[in-house]
Amino acid sequence: MADEETIRVYDIKATDYAKRFSRDEPSGSLKGFMSCLPPGAAVLDWGCGPGMASSHLRDAGFLPDPVDASPEMVALAREHRGLPARLGTFDDPLETAAYQGVWANFSLLHAARQDFPGHLANLHDCLQPQGILHLGMKRGSGASRDKFGRYYTFYETEELTTLLQAAGFEILKVHEGEEAGLAGTVDPFVLMLSRKTQVPVSREKETSAI
Repeated sequence: MADEETIRVYDIKATDYAKRFSRDEPSGSLKGFMSCLPPGAAVLDWGCGPGMASSHLRDAGFLPDPVDASPEMVALAREHRGLPARLGTFDDPLETAAYQGVWANFSLLHAARQDFPGHLANLHDCLQPQGILHLGMKRGSGASRDKFGRYYTFYETEELTTLLQAAGFEILKVHEGEEAGLAGTVDPFVLMLSRKTQVPVSREKETSAI
């Protein structure tokens, strides 16, 4: 279930967030993600914020589908970047095999831990065979709120690797680092690039039990 307090904070801070993370060129991680996609690929930007990544994807010839739970973020993506951004949460259904790529950059860290495997399963289903998933998360343990009230769930890289593999993804690249976010704290993060390769392990077990 979407955290209403987190959405409220992003509505209030939408303009500040857009200014803080705006850049004229795609980041290195976004360039790496795009290099794995076929020309003209359809890409789900899940938690698009003000639409920066989607605008770079569009400029590179891809077909972004920007989705965010914050009405103010969606409005910025539409009005300032001319994107077809739409309102949605992680709980909304996704069309099966609709995308060649998913960009989930520091968005799923706001989901509750118990919901995370289900979200990965939905992303697996919405990707076409060999589809590419970029996942950006903050590293750590437990869950907490920042000074603004945003809810975070933290994972170590090893746990994320296990979860992705169980969901049917092959890890292609891992990058760890530290960076200051909107709240001003310098936090450790991990960026993980993976490819859809198989039926998730959990479903293989279900099939074998029938």
